Amino acid sequence: MKRALAAALGALQTLAFVHTAAWWLPLATAAVLVHLLRGATPGRAAVLGWLYGTGWLVAGVWWLFISMHRYGGLPAFLAAAAVLALAAALSIYIAVASAAYARWASGVAWKDALLFAALWLAAELARGVFFTGFPWLASGYAWVDAPLGRLAPWIGVYGLGTVLAWAAAMLATLPRRSWRSRVLVGGGLAVLLLGPALVPPPEHTRSAGTLGVTLLQTNVPQDEKFAAEKLPATLEWAAQALLQARGPLVVSPETMVPLLPEQLERVAPGYWPALQEHFGSGARAALIGQPLGDYERGYTNSVVGLSASAAPYRYDKHHLVPFGEFIPTGFRWFTRMMNIPLGDFDRGVVAAPSFSALGQRIAPNICYEDLFGEELARRFVDDATAPTVLANMSNIGWFGDTIAVSQHLNLSRMRALELQRPMLRATNTGATAVIDHRGQVLAMLAPYTRGSLDAQVEGRAGLTPYARWAGHVGLWPLWVLAVGIVLAHRTAARRTR
Repeated sequence: MKRALAAALGALQTLAFVHTAAWWLPLATAAVLVHLLRGATPGRAAVLGWLYGTGWLVAGVWWLFISMHRYGGLPAFLAAAAVLALAAALSIYIAVASAAYARWASGVAWKDALLFAALWLAAELARGVFFTGFPWLASGYAWVDAPLGRLAPWIGVYGLGTVLAWAAAMLATLPRRSWRSRVLVGGGLAVLLLGPALVPPPEHTRSAGTLGVTLLQTNVPQDEKFAAEKLPATLEWAAQALLQARGPLVVSPETMVPLLPEQLERVAPGYWPALQEHFGSGARAALIGQPLGDYERGYTNSVVGLSASAAPYRYDKHHLVPFGEFIPTGFRWFTRMMNIPLGDFDRGVVAAPSFSALGQRIAPNICYEDLFGEELARRFVDDATAPTVLANMSNIGWFGDTIAVSQHLNLSRMRALELQRPMLRATNTGATAVIDHRGQVLAMLAPYTRGSLDAQVEGRAGLTPYARWAGHVGLWPLWVLAVGIVLAHRTAARRTR
């Protein structure tokens, strides 16, 4: 019964990553998990934590099945098994954390709450970093619309997840407390969790001017994106949308031009020269997604920037998607079972320069690169050259009409909160949107439609505390915090023996 409940709780909380008004749901489910772990042996606690994590990830990323089966050609049972295996493997971290909590809990509520929060933080950091990292749906993302989400410019998404875990552990102690203690602790938690809504959000940055933008949404089905008979129409629409864009800055989705340069020249001679001529004069600029390179020297998932004020700009994706953009060691047999084009890219640099155009410094990032806030923060080390605008160029068409679109939108909103920069999202199937520096969606196209989104965006200058510390030292302060709390807890336990 407890095992089924743990898996169900993990699955249930994923609603909050789509419907952010339910930000309290992960708090409640984590509190029940802590209650289940109390009194369990380390082995049983590990199983409960593993089931909670597996339910969490299966319910949250089941759409990977679509990319592997519908578009990759993997048999349905193998695609389903692969999703389950991924979720099960990534849940080992929370299983270890749960076992350690059951083993080391002292029975002192406030100490154990800190211990659980530190172990939870270590588990989330491990999932987000080890083996290239997969931080999709880290718990703090559920709080993008929560009052405490305003702490993001200081502590980032992992810090929010740590507060969530601590609060959950404190909630789990309420049934064991006296009536008076319940009122005090419950009231204190309510003030902490809801109180920030009563004060204005902090402003760590200042206006750097406004910019008109046009964001393109191509809505090309993934099974037609590389089809030879569909390419001429796809390329023609893309060219017309770029040339007729009303905003001074036009941003395309990832690989809107889905051909390598020499392939494009064969299929559509003069395509790039026409775009370069158009954007090479006047007060206009473009960021265009296209793979670059060739099969002999290697290729990159890239963005090309065109403007009259500078030489052509190039951004190469740094954080590649396992199996989709690079093949992990020992897994080539797996990728050979799927029909995914361009499956092994070269990496770009992590701290890439911005595209300077139209009075703004625009920092592209491609697809799920915006999950890694600590990597985006590397571009903010120097305030004088830090981006004023972020631009995410994605193709979520691999995952069909699913919750992946809403999830990714909310992940981008968290990046905007952490760094207090607007985020432009130009995508193939959605969500194409303009997000302001407070993480609020200002304008958005309906998903799964073809069109252009015209809007105004306000660039921002100045650095948040998160941008400063994460830009310089990455996630190390959080690692030190997690390990430090655990060591302090263990030292105190030894002294009381």
